[in-house]
Amino acid sequence: MRFFFKLIFLLLVLSPLALGGILYLAIETQPTIPSRNAEITPASIERAKRIIVQNDPRKMKSGDRRTISTSAADLDVAVNYLAHHFGRGSARVQLHSGTARAGASLRLPLIPTDLYVNVDATWAENESLARLDSLRVGKVAVPVWVAHWAIPRLLRLVAQDFDYNAFINAVKKVNVSEAKLAVTYEWQAGLADQIRAVLIPPEEQERLRVYQDRLVEVSQSLPAKSVSITELLLPLFKLAADRSDGKPAAAENRAALLVLTIYINGRSFDKILPDAKNWPRPAKHGVLLNRRDDFAKHFIISAALAANAGGPLADAVGLYKEVADSRGGSGFSFNDIAADRAGSRFGEYAAQSANARMLQKKMRAGIGERDIMPATADLPEFMQEAEFKRRFGGIDAPEYKKLMANIDRRIAALPLYR
Repeated sequence: MRFFFKLIFLLLVLSPLALGGILYLAIETQPTIPSRNAEITPASIERAKRIIVQNDPRKMKSGDRRTISTSAADLDVAVNYLAHHFGRGSARVQLHSGTARAGASLRLPLIPTDLYVNVDATWAENESLARLDSLRVGKVAVPVWVAHWAIPRLLRLVAQDFDYNAFINAVKKVNVSEAKLAVTYEWQAGLADQIRAVLIPPEEQERLRVYQDRLVEVSQSLPAKSVSITELLLPLFKLAADRSDGKPAAAENRAALLVLTIYINGRSFDKILPDAKNWPRPAKHGVLLNRRDDFAKHFIISAALAANAGGPLADAVGLYKEVADSRGGSGFSFNDIAADRAGSRFGEYAAQSANARMLQKKMRAGIGERDIMPATADLPEFMQEAEFKRRFGGIDAPEYKKLMANIDRRIAALPLYR
């Protein structure tokens, strides 16, 4: 019995010491992946859009098989962007015949000193799936069996309803070459609910419902057929300020922006949340910014994208649309770009923990359109591709960059950000 008590005592004393030692070895003062540019181009947006269209779950039946294929370069850019935006770090992916290696250096949050978690992992093709071959966190070599045990449990901490096995069982083949990664999967009806639970967990759905209810009240109180975007932004952000007492302000701001994005673009929440078909519907209004409805759409979409996935992605999506418009659409318009970038700046500001409450305070005090959108009447628009290249040389040319810098200066000078 005395031996048993001694063993318990040693475990109680040594376990924290062992855990502290592991943390000491896992956390490092220097990143193993140097800081890398997290730029996303319109071309990569176009390729991503093609993948999304080809794998639209609304057009798939249970048992349908699809293959998602992405180049090594696009995969590397995407992973690095995620590390940059969500982990304040950098990442790199390298593909070889039959194997893949990924590394990431993620800066620890809420610590004034620069400390990093450096992760390095390798996978290999294993019959139809990919097998984790090695995992290292800092100086700690994590046994593969520990990683396999821990990964699904960690994912459930992030999303309680996440079914790890359902996703694994859906994957039928993984093919890795030096040029690309291809994943073949079999669609199952329940996967849509799983994806929705990860992207919009139940607590977030409840938050969105609160802002939808407020939007219904506001829209029904506005008599005009067309309203300024600020007539909707102000009451929803005032609600966000009221609800941020003891809650993350950025999460409230993101919810307000998403609700407004769905509404201003004439969509319905039940397209992404089936339960939302029973939600009350707001009254219909045309929403304007600088007396144009297209500006309101550009602004709010970019704001929502930037708030949830970062400004660089929102800017790249906006630029992609203008490039596409120059090839047979309405033409390349720098004033649309200005609305995109103004919305992107607003969304970033709304989602930054250091600024989220400050934005709510300014919105509560009252703002106008001139606080969120610069003057654009002098900017060229409706240019088809040939005219755009003749006048500005393309999106990498000096004249283009000069005008873009001018737009950014106009946005930076807006009263909201002073």
